[in-house]
Amino acid sequence: MKRWRNNGAIGHGLVAAALAMVFLGSSPHALGSEKTPDASTFSRAALDRIGDYVRNEISTGKIPGAVLLIQQHGKLVDLECFGVRDPASKQPMTPDSIFQIYSMSKAVTSVAAMMLVEDGKLSLDDPVSKYIHSFADAKVGVDLSDEAGKYPLKLEPLKRPITIRDLLRHTSGITYGFFGETQVQKLYADPKLYAGDYDNAEFADRIASLPLADQPGVRWNYSHSTDVLGRVVEVASGQSLFQFEKQRLFDPLGMSETAYYVADKAKWPRIAQAYPVDRFRVAGIKDATEARRWESGGAGLVSTAGDYARFLQMLLNGGELDGKRYLKPETVALMTSDQIGPETGIIHDPFYFPGPGSGFGLGFAIRTAPPPNTTWPLGEYRWDGAGGSFYFVDPVDDLLVVFMVQAPTQGGRIQLALKTIMYEALGKGLRKD
Repeated sequence: MKRWRNNGAIGHGLVAAALAMVFLGSSPHALGSEKTPDASTFSRAALDRIGDYVRNEISTGKIPGAVLLIQQHGKLVDLECFGVRDPASKQPMTPDSIFQIYSMSKAVTSVAAMMLVEDGKLSLDDPVSKYIHSFADAKVGVDLSDEAGKYPLKLEPLKRPITIRDLLRHTSGITYGFFGETQVQKLYADPKLYAGDYDNAEFADRIASLPLADQPGVRWNYSHSTDVLGRVVEVASGQSLFQFEKQRLFDPLGMSETAYYVADKAKWPRIAQAYPVDRFRVAGIKDATEARRWESGGAGLVSTAGDYARFLQMLLNGGELDGKRYLKPETVALMTSDQIGPETGIIHDPFYFPGPGSGFGLGFAIRTAPPPNTTWPLGEYRWDGAGGSFYFVDPVDDLLVVFMVQAPTQGGRIQLALKTIMYEALGKGLRKD
């Protein structure tokens, strides 16, 4: 195992500066502007406990390797590479390893849309049909059981249009096909939805042709909403989703490894691979090396820990990084506040993936209550990807964490365990009262 760590004073000194310059950007403060530490920080012993947990995951054969990046007070605290990035080649994991980040793409697409809101080219309350005309004919599918045990689908008109806000907070009525057993969800699981080499425009029209699972604004329903949002970004900007994100986010932030597939063959050996038992395809998402026209705003990006940390630090800074502003502070505050709380009446059903104690903002799960018997801070925003990678941003402790792994069956368990260890290290574990 190779390790790239700040072995001096945590978050300070020449080692941290050099790491940031070599792996994460071009300046000593490549991950963010300098801040005055005003919250708990990690001890060396705490970082060792965190690393020991990941090393045990590798030694027991649960994951082949991972990259962990911790950033606090605008400084690199820890950047550690564990195990191998490819079980077949045994090549060691390195900071520049490339991962398919799947639903971690959603935050990027959400930010792109909010940039257009600030530009005056979108409004949160605009109907989606203003940009994608096929949604003007959207219908809601209602399951009706008959005496023969069959479930014909009744189509009902919308009580109100789907809005851009609905797409951002997953209250559009659109769904996914990988969970649930309703007739509508089975339609979203149909392989024909992902057949051929389609672009964002065609995919959005395919989604518009399917019935909605609910009336807009009724239920949080994890969904292709962010894919549709990606098409809205294209229409409103006049560019492809990748062109817009590259111009407005990736290039200025220095996210040179982030794209919808890895075009440069010389980089292919750097793509992290899962164990054979953990290899699967998210519907419609191909191998990271395969060129495709569909730029899935919901699940299509590849990235590195360093690239994604740059993006998160910009958000943690209130929309600014290295003297360049990307979003207004009030926009970031809106995105990272709960938009589906009890006062909205929006339903949280058993498939409510943010989980207990969490709401949802405009692109992120938002912690609204600590887990039982803990003092975990409120306002944390986060999400993860189907490959097992995850991130969280904790404004109270001025902290961000990126964990990159290619192990779909292990990610949720590891995320909870690592976060528990980290908050115990910050003195926010189990209450003693």
